[in-house]
Amino acid sequence: MAKVLWEYLQFMPSVALTLLAVNAGATVAAEALADIGLADKKDVTLNEPVSRNLLVQVPVSQSPTNLQPIDQFSPEDIPTGNVSDLEQVDPSSVMEQVTSVSQLSDVQPTDWAFQALQNLVERYGCIAGYPDGTFRGNRAITRYEFAAGLNACLEAITQLIQPGGDFVSKEDLALLNRLLEEFQAELATLRGRVDALEARADELEANQFSTTTKLDGEIIFAAVDGIGQGSSSVPHFGHRTRFNLETSFTGEDLLRTRLQLGNLDALSLNSNPAPEGDLFFAADAYGESDGNIFNIDALLYTFPLGERLEMSIIANAGAADDFASTVNPYLDGDGAFGALSRFATRHPIYYMIGGAGIGARYEFSDNLELNLGYLAADAFDPDPGFGFFNGAYGAMAQVLIKPSERFNIGLTYINSYNNEMGAGSNRANLRTVLGNEADLDLPIISNAFGIEANWQLSKRFVVGGWLGYVNKSVLSTLGGQIDRGDMEIWNANLNFVFPDLGKEGNLAAIILGVEPMVRNSSVSAAVPGLPDVFGTDKDTSLHIEALYQYQVTDNILITPGVIWLTAPDHNNDNEDIVIGTIRTTFTF
Repeated sequence: MAKVLWEYLQFMPSVALTLLAVNAGATVAAEALADIGLADKKDVTLNEPVSRNLLVQVPVSQSPTNLQPIDQFSPEDIPTGNVSDLEQVDPSSVMEQVTSVSQLSDVQPTDWAFQALQNLVERYGCIAGYPDGTFRGNRAITRYEFAAGLNACLEAITQLIQPGGDFVSKEDLALLNRLLEEFQAELATLRGRVDALEARADELEANQFSTTTKLDGEIIFAAVDGIGQGSSSVPHFGHRTRFNLETSFTGEDLLRTRLQLGNLDALSLNSNPAPEGDLFFAADAYGESDGNIFNIDALLYTFPLGERLEMSIIANAGAADDFASTVNPYLDGDGAFGALSRFATRHPIYYMIGGAGIGARYEFSDNLELNLGYLAADAFDPDPGFGFFNGAYGAMAQVLIKPSERFNIGLTYINSYNNEMGAGSNRANLRTVLGNEADLDLPIISNAFGIEANWQLSKRFVVGGWLGYVNKSVLSTLGGQIDRGDMEIWNANLNFVFPDLGKEGNLAAIILGVEPMVRNSSVSAAVPGLPDVFGTDKDTSLHIEALYQYQVTDNILITPGVIWLTAPDHNNDNEDIVIGTIRTTFTF
């Protein structure tokens, strides 16, 4: 008799697991559990959400291929902190065994699992509560908690079946046998699936690229044209291609190495009168593409320091979004998805920081975050006037306020030297224009202030935008060629986003704004013949952008869009420009 009984005990964990997973035998299982007093068949079904109230629960958070023989575990394998998002219970803080279900203050006779808990406590004596006298029946359990609870119940049953024990009857054994017969086919199927998963895992491990690194890629095809007397653009077609090597050494850190090439020039280089409407996935404002030459783009290492601080060490092509939120989650897709133009992708003041340096993200709480960063454009150059501190740089501080998951507010300050926004009018990019057209290296220092907000009013409607102010001070007369002074530059944006419009993954957006424009300026040319980029912008140009992002497959997006610029370069003498583009994004 003892031999038969031990065989049943060996099958009990598998039977309990199957009861949770198989709906076909739900009625029979519920009746059987009710018959042996472990559950009320009127209240318990196998379709209930998984919680601690269930008799047995196995939360499988990873594939079976990650399981190890028990003799390979050591005390160090048991985590002492949080495991994923599940609360880790310190064994020393658990109450002693309760002797009555009434000792659990949050378990009521009306609870659907009350009868099951009562039986486990009073009949088998294998249920414990928390120090505050609660059971917390709706909280998910970890695998360690499940193992401890199962072991306690098995030890209790072992004691019951010793000579003189009378709690296990022939009727109970008959019911267990009935369950085994009922789910024999399902158990066999489950074993077959586990074997198949193990074989598949072995194959993947044998052929994987690296144990620490994964490769992903992104290719953008774009057809572009600009229409209007202010633009000399002709229809053209090009690409931007990226390959990312994502490496993690601890599971919580990330080393990103990005290779990039492309062949799309900025529209402001030779076809548009100003960098208004420049596309994010093309070259920077006034710039040429890299000419289909592979180069190292982003190169950074991000790692946690404690539970709330995340650090980023950036060696090349860093940007504000490497360590801070740009508070524009649906439109800031780094050119691959979301907005098409530089202006609509993120607040232009974020472009005033870039290069190599360090960034930090500190979470005071779920509702408050601080972002700090310092990036130097020529950190690699040891020549005088360059380097990490003596050349162009940007220093940023941002407070991110998150009243809720759907509503974020950013308060941003950036101090920069010899960096510009690369959006808006030519006057707003005075240093760049003078450098390109007159070969003048005008030193400027800028203080930029911005407020950004994004509010998801519903699942299918989001409102966002920003307001920005930049004060620029010219630091040199360039040998008497420039009269020093200050400039005040403003910009504003309001966007409306419609996620999952048509089907999941699609997105429509309308962006209205005024790209950076000079409203006040005391900087002037002291000698004739310099480019006409001094003074203030006399008119106001509107940026109107509309797009529809269509999810063809999980890895292909097609985004047609149009950008309408009224009075380009904030000058009514320039006729409107309409820029049309179709962007196709492949990810792998």
